Amino acid sequence: MGSSTNVTTESSHSRGRCNISGFLLGKSGDCNRDHGSVCCKDGHRYPQFRCSPPVLAPVSANTPAILTLNSFTRGGDGGGKSFCDNRFHKDTELVVALSTGWLRLDGKRMCNKMIRINGNGRAVLAKVIDECDSVYGCDAEHNFEPPCAYNDVDASPAVWKALGLKEETGVFKITWSDV
Repeated sequence: MGSSTNVTTESSHSRGRCNISGFLLGKSGDCNRDHGSVCCKDGHRYPQFRCSPPVLAPVSANTPAILTLNSFTRGGDGGGKSFCDNRFHKDTELVVALSTGWLRLDGKRMCNKMIRINGNGRAVLAKVIDECDSVYGCDAEHNFEPPCAYNDVDASPAVWKALGLKEETGVFKITWSDV
């Protein structure tokens, strides 16, 4: 994973924010554009984040994030098998990927843990099964998409449906918390 074309510097948290850690030089390829996927462009510089904003304490508090749509199925726009269990998941499963910094929250992996997502006046429980990689991208493993934002909860169509959201929306402001 990764290439010699990325530049990394020290990542840091500053007043609840996550600063850019470096840049990844884009490389285009066979990108599945389902669910409005943004595909890498040759030579474009994409920001990388090794951190995510701090999760609000206590864990029952709601941490602001952006919800994006992703298919974790074989051949879907999610790329390869999920990071946490090395398998594909149906679009009918309530599953999510968290940005790199959140997946490794306080040195503990959030893999296979349940989170509560609040949005559109509804709440849903979903299982964390993957990483929305905020550092690497623009390769086959990442569907030739740029690195994710530092505050991304990438969710299956089932999560979007449970929140009463239309898939065409593409991006939606939410909050999330541990269960």
